[in-house]
Amino acid sequence: MDLRLLGVVELSVRGCTTEVGPPQRRAVLAALAVDAGRPVTADVLIQRVWGADPPDGARRAVHAHVARIRRLCEQHADPEDAPLRLVRRSGGYLLEALPEQVDVHRFRQLVGLARESGRTEEERAALLREALGLWRGEPLAGLGGQWAGRVREAWRQQRVDAAVGWAHLESRVGDPAAVIGPLTELLDEYPLVEPLTGALMRTLHAAGRGAEALDRYAAVRRRLAEELGADPGSALREVHQAILRGGLSESPARQTARTPAEAASLARPGARPSAVPQPGDVPVQLPMGVRGFTGRGQELARLEEILTSAVDQPSAVVISAVSGTAGVGKTALAVHWARRAQRAFPDGQLYVNLHGFDPGGSAVSPAEAVRGFLDAFGVAPSRIPAGLEAQIGLYRSLLAGRRVLVVLDNARDAEQVRPLLPGAPGCLALVTSRRALTGLAAAEGAHLLTLGLLGPAEARELLIGRLGPDRVAAEHMAVREIVGQCAGLPLALAIVAARAAAQPGLPLAALAGELRRADGRLDALDGGEATSQVRAVFSWSYQALSADAARLFRLLGLHPGPDATLPAVAALADVPLPRARVLLAELVRGHLLTEHVPGRYAFHDLLRAYAAELVAAYDADDVRSLAVHRMLDHYLHTAHTADALLTPRPHPTPLPPAQPGASPVGLSDHSQAQAWFTAEHAVLLAAVEQAPAAGFDTHIWRLASALTTYLDRHGYWRALTAVHTVALDAALRQGDKEGQADAHRGLGLAQDRLDRPDHARAHYLRALDLFDEAGSHAGQARIHQHLSRMCEAQGRHLRALDHARDSLAHHRAAGDRAGQSAALNHIGWILAQLGDQLQALAHCREALDLARETADLNGQAHIQDSLGYVHHQLGHLEEAVGCYRQAVDLFHRTGDRHSEAAGLVLLGDIQHTTAQSQAAAGAWTRALAITVDLGLPNTDPLRAGLLDRLGPASATDPPPPSWSDLNPSPATPGSWIGPGPKSPTPVH
Repeated sequence: MDLRLLGVVELSVRGCTTEVGPPQRRAVLAALAVDAGRPVTADVLIQRVWGADPPDGARRAVHAHVARIRRLCEQHADPEDAPLRLVRRSGGYLLEALPEQVDVHRFRQLVGLARESGRTEEERAALLREALGLWRGEPLAGLGGQWAGRVREAWRQQRVDAAVGWAHLESRVGDPAAVIGPLTELLDEYPLVEPLTGALMRTLHAAGRGAEALDRYAAVRRRLAEELGADPGSALREVHQAILRGGLSESPARQTARTPAEAASLARPGARPSAVPQPGDVPVQLPMGVRGFTGRGQELARLEEILTSAVDQPSAVVISAVSGTAGVGKTALAVHWARRAQRAFPDGQLYVNLHGFDPGGSAVSPAEAVRGFLDAFGVAPSRIPAGLEAQIGLYRSLLAGRRVLVVLDNARDAEQVRPLLPGAPGCLALVTSRRALTGLAAAEGAHLLTLGLLGPAEARELLIGRLGPDRVAAEHMAVREIVGQCAGLPLALAIVAARAAAQPGLPLAALAGELRRADGRLDALDGGEATSQVRAVFSWSYQALSADAARLFRLLGLHPGPDATLPAVAALADVPLPRARVLLAELVRGHLLTEHVPGRYAFHDLLRAYAAELVAAYDADDVRSLAVHRMLDHYLHTAHTADALLTPRPHPTPLPPAQPGASPVGLSDHSQAQAWFTAEHAVLLAAVEQAPAAGFDTHIWRLASALTTYLDRHGYWRALTAVHTVALDAALRQGDKEGQADAHRGLGLAQDRLDRPDHARAHYLRALDLFDEAGSHAGQARIHQHLSRMCEAQGRHLRALDHARDSLAHHRAAGDRAGQSAALNHIGWILAQLGDQLQALAHCREALDLARETADLNGQAHIQDSLGYVHHQLGHLEEAVGCYRQAVDLFHRTGDRHSEAAGLVLLGDIQHTTAQSQAAAGAWTRALAITVDLGLPNTDPLRAGLLDRLGPASATDPPPPSWSDLNPSPATPGSWIGPGPKSPTPVH
């Protein structure tokens, strides 16, 4: 099977054409085939087929076309032939094919072979002849759209270059007359391409038809004047003069006297003697590099790979586009690498700052940039044509046959760049922009490189390079804080270093303190000029946004962080989801936001501070307050739903109606609720921390209440303490007894888990009084449950039984069947500790029926755990193992990881008792892995018991995990002690 793109897009099977389908499917096939051997994402396919404004059903259409193409390949597959398969890879689609199976890749392969040293001219001519024979007409014929047009134009240039090279070779080693017909046909398609005209003139002269050659020159000169207002270039004029003088052929002495640079240039198909740069024609425009450039090892290595690919694929123009947020060091990286790579481009290095994001709309136009490049090559003003298209043509003609590096810095978009890209092989374009230039990747095959923030080590190296190792080492703590406050942004670090260098006596701790003040951080990052002021540099990106995207950027300064999802952003801005998606894409393209994981958006701290400044300055108080209200309603109502799914209750406390536009996320089952909390709990903690400043006290304690079950089950007990401390203050300010009671309950639970029983009991008793005053049976039931668990853990079983029965009575009064299940289970557990196993079994079975009736998975897990213990005490070992296995599975499903680990310990103990040593070790090892993941120290009772069981080999601890303040590590629990039984009562 072969794919043909150099004409109508076709699939050839054993020499016979097979129908691919309608134009849209042929476009999808072509979009995959141009990158055969490399994954192509669905988004790139959509852009190539439909452009920047695809229809709503574009993604479905792509999937349908891909499926049909895959089946077409499978239908005609022959196990004895080379494969041609379409497979799913890396978030996209990969067309597996050999280069010789796709005509355009075969064409490039043959042209590359013709360039290899050591080949005779006859061999090179034969290779180029075969390459040109692959063309069947206009490439991608019948396919419309901008991408197809740009690809078509690039391939035409490669065809012309190959044809010119073949004509020169064929005229010297073969029959010149055989070249005239193909060149004439090609010139009919491209009448203004001067290298083709020159090649035809040489061939006509070599075939003894000099008069026709001169007629050709006169015709093209007349056409250039009429259509472009320009004269023929110097190369074509030299051919004309040589024919007039009769001295067109080079002497053997001239051929052997060529310099190595000339010989290398002429070895490329399409090169001509006049294209060899003269000493005064080599532009060297690169600006001075950044002093003390450090880091960026991976990015520099990637650019070196791209340079290598430019050498390995000599038939293609190689483009690399470096993008990143303002101040991240794109220009510094580009210039540093360009200076390192200068020797690879002996014919010149061009540079232009396109000022794509300068204030006032002062971006450099393609016309200005092209004119500057022509001046750099020493083109006389009288030779420069009037029209932009003609100037671009002249510029690309000058680059033909040369190795030139073109650095296009600070581009606004792909359209500003395209006219400045080289049109011939051998050159490399390096583009920088604050926007991700995906259009260049889709249409021109650009290699995209996104530049991120510096890591702590690289940031420290930058400061050492500017301030010296001694000063940095002397104040290492201040340096650490400066690095953190500058958020890894090279511009910010450079400004701080400049200020410190200008004042050698100024302690770095003073600068760190200045940065520490949140309201003045951007003021501290002021280097005195617009280009060295973080605020000013950010403003250039901000001013390039559309009005709606600018509004969204400002409002994101109100979001607590650390990141946000599409629904939360839509609620904040009060826009529909599709519109929010479009605006977020604009911010991501401009590198004012990053989509650090799919569907989650964040910006670094300095951009957050800038957005906060803007929203305070330009948006009215009521606008800001309403935006925060919508956002908090979005999170609160979703969290309330998720919490109810984790622990079903008959009559959850109702919430006030959400603000219009809040659009809470619809969750339907336990797994969705668990996943949402896992993704959003850091945001919810930050919202609780920041909401007091915005005056939303009721939201605070309700959010804290909704978070309690999730934080407890996952062992985030320090976070549970912090969030309910803030909640209690908020409820006291509001005089809200319900809120105060709930906060005391949360604090009691946290202190209980942290093994501080006296503090826990004080909070529980205060909560019990407040719930009693409010007449809340549900609240009192939960507190009695907690007090029962505490008493049982202290060995006070009879008092624990009293509290458990009080909890059951209040749950019955509240009509809470899931709560009744929890209370019955706890009564059964305590009876088992008191030795009444049969009564314990009856209570636990009744509890299990109620838990299944209410679909309370976590309750079922704890009951199965209790039943496992009871059966073990009764000697029913097989039943005990089955119950423990069900408990472990349910704990895993509900995300109650600490209980899962405890259940695995007990399962392993029974398996060890029954001589299932291997199974026991497996259960204990799984439990130990969970305790490591939770961050429990060796001194924790659960962890210590596991280390005793597994022996000394398991005692080596990995380094402690690093957690942010918003996601703190779990502390040592006190709910399960040593190898004995643990309390299986769920928090309800």
